[in-house]
Amino acid sequence: MEAMIATLGYVLSRDGRRVLLLRRDTRPDDVHYGKYVGLGGKVERGEDVCAGMRREIGEEAGITCDELELAGTISWPGFGRRGETWFGFVFRIPAWSGTPLAANPEGTLEWVDIADVLAGRIPQWEGDLNFLPLVFAAKRQFHGVMPYAAGRPVSWSYSEL
Repeated sequence: MEAMIATLGYVLSRDGRRVLLLRRDTRPDDVHYGKYVGLGGKVERGEDVCAGMRREIGEEAGITCDELELAGTISWPGFGRRGETWFGFVFRIPAWSGTPLAANPEGTLEWVDIADVLAGRIPQWEGDLNFLPLVFAAKRQFHGVMPYAAGRPVSWSYSEL
């Protein structure tokens, strides 16, 4: 089975205390429904991951990435609807221009305190709490694997560079 290559981006506020998240609240049949997620999606054919991240941020938030920082990568075996593996390039976006949209076809965009995200005070994928501290620590790159079964993570391991 072919892996899905994707991007996942975390747009930081100017002061670095908040992150722009998408609250997936438009389609009840959405696997992400009700959860707060980073921005991103599938990398298109012929597109590199940085171009894919910039495109997704533009499409989903209406802003331009002025700076991208690769936080790390994650392999999610079994995450897809039919058990496919997703492989994600995870970015921090510390510098951007434009005015973020209030919403898009997938949901509502909201600035959320990073402390609330890390404390699990918002609805999110339970597995996100494993890697988000690494994203927001902004120290070294991480490269992890988080296998899924029956819609839930079964383990988490990573290496740092």
